[in-house]
Amino acid sequence: MRIYIAGHKGMVGSAILRQLLADGSHDLITATSAELDLTDQAAVRDFMQAQRPDVVVLAAAKVGGIVANNSYPAQFIYENLMIQANVIHQAHDAGVTRLLQLGSSCIYPRAAPQPMAEDALLTGPLEPTNEPYAIAKIAGIKLCESYNRQYGTDYRSVMPTNLYGPGDNFHPENSHVLPGLIRRFHRAVQDGADQVTIWGSGTPRREFLHVDDMAAASLFVMNLDRATYDAETAPMLSHINVGTGTDISILALAQMVAKITGFTGTITCDTSKPDGTPRKLMDVSRLQRMGWTPRIDLRDGISATYNWYCAQLAAGADLRAK
Repeated sequence: MRIYIAGHKGMVGSAILRQLLADGSHDLITATSAELDLTDQAAVRDFMQAQRPDVVVLAAAKVGGIVANNSYPAQFIYENLMIQANVIHQAHDAGVTRLLQLGSSCIYPRAAPQPMAEDALLTGPLEPTNEPYAIAKIAGIKLCESYNRQYGTDYRSVMPTNLYGPGDNFHPENSHVLPGLIRRFHRAVQDGADQVTIWGSGTPRREFLHVDDMAAASLFVMNLDRATYDAETAPMLSHINVGTGTDISILALAQMVAKITGFTGTITCDTSKPDGTPRKLMDVSRLQRMGWTPRIDLRDGISATYNWYCAQLAAGADLRAK
């Protein structure tokens, strides 16, 4: 098959690309953001018409943590809406019948019952700090469902929990919580600091999935026969949660990262900073019934990610991607 991976330079896209390359049985299509602006409708149309992929993996998105989402809400909603609309519509116009779109667990209401099942979608208000991004990802799900209903395509959506691993963004302002903690505790050790301050109360709970597990889950869902997929989904509720089904408090996560990085000082909580959603745990029973479960333990995954981070720093890599 000819498979186009949109966003192959990102953390998830690159992990999917690695696994497809290891498989070695497909003709893989990629384009960097310099080569193809996914917010440009005409450019995406021309690319799809020229390449004519059999399958599209939509892993491209503008992503970031609380600071980035709060600072650039217009960019987050606009760029993600444009990327999804262009890729999904132009894929259809180019005759692509199979597409896999990657979303986010932030699609669920702030006060959704825990763990969050797929049917919690659109049942309540979203978390204000990342609502623009969440709205865009919900629109992506509904785009896929709408094309399926009208044209009979097989466009699927997977909603990962918080991801981490090689290729993550360690920018001091725009990173997510786990890479941000890895960077800050590593820096504290290097500087000989005796204290690290984390945002919020430390009580919110989060679920974390290694990006290699996410890549494996994505390809698993993409390759499911349609009867199996349709048996667990519905035309208006077609997305699938991907996670571990377990969570950890931010303070306990910080303590884990401190131990892995060798930090022995004090961890304090800055309660003047926002906590975000109190808890975000995914109900992954739908995916488990289909036959997939993650393999990488959180502590082992963070240790491997930290080793990768240190190796990249030693090689002179700039890990402050925006």
